[in-house]
Amino acid sequence: MTAEPKILITGLEKRYASSRNGEQVAVTGVDLTIGAGEFVCLVGPSGCGKTTLIQLMAGFEQPSRGRPTIDGRAVTQPDPDHIMIFQDYGLFPWKTVLDNVLFGLEARGVAPGHARTRALETLELVGLRAAAAKHPHELSGGMKQRVAIARALAVKPSVLFMDEPFAALDTFTRLRLQDELLGLWQAQRSTVVFVTHDLDEAIALGQRVVLMAAGPGHIQRIIPIDLPYPRERTSDEFARYRRELFAEFHLVHQWAANPGGDVEGRGGAGI
Repeated sequence: MTAEPKILITGLEKRYASSRNGEQVAVTGVDLTIGAGEFVCLVGPSGCGKTTLIQLMAGFEQPSRGRPTIDGRAVTQPDPDHIMIFQDYGLFPWKTVLDNVLFGLEARGVAPGHARTRALETLELVGLRAAAAKHPHELSGGMKQRVAIARALAVKPSVLFMDEPFAALDTFTRLRLQDELLGLWQAQRSTVVFVTHDLDEAIALGQRVVLMAAGPGHIQRIIPIDLPYPRERTSDEFARYRRELFAEFHLVHQWAANPGGDVEGRGGAGI
């Protein structure tokens, strides 16, 4: 990572009002540094605060304590240079594929001719230039997600937040889009923060995997993935990381059952 972090989080906490318990702690004590151009995956079981954490980073949620910074500036609201891609695509159904990709460029005031050229170039990158005149209802789920990725990349964001973007897709489409995403990231080198519940997906994509645990949500461990791209999922090295993450997941479940206690000789759930 670079000396100056792209994203810096220190002592982050988010609490919600709860009619049953008065207050619920979603995430607490989160410290995380992400370098410019880095690809980081957040992984963990349901309820561990992955989505809350990425929404705090992107400015869609406001923290109860601490505050994320990007490029040294406090995140107080969404920023057009920091794009979020959701699982549900977020496409405008009445717009064509091309018009969906043009939307962000037009919102930034890019000249129409340049915006159209840039949108078509980006659709070419994701293999959808031939579908430019189609509408979302004419596309498969994988194609819709590629349009969402193209719309985000067209504005050349410095940070790309992705909240389980491939979760609803079939296995084969998901694997193909993972490979395509890596190729696009290597070409543009935006900073990517990617939320997933899939350990293999996290190992295949991330330079680091941030494993989160619940009760309340916190970082259990950060694991660097020292494998070249593209990653061979059947290799012994990939399997070693899978075993390591599954072992950590076992500790996460033990921690959830016995918060604050010793877990197989480890005090608490330190990073």
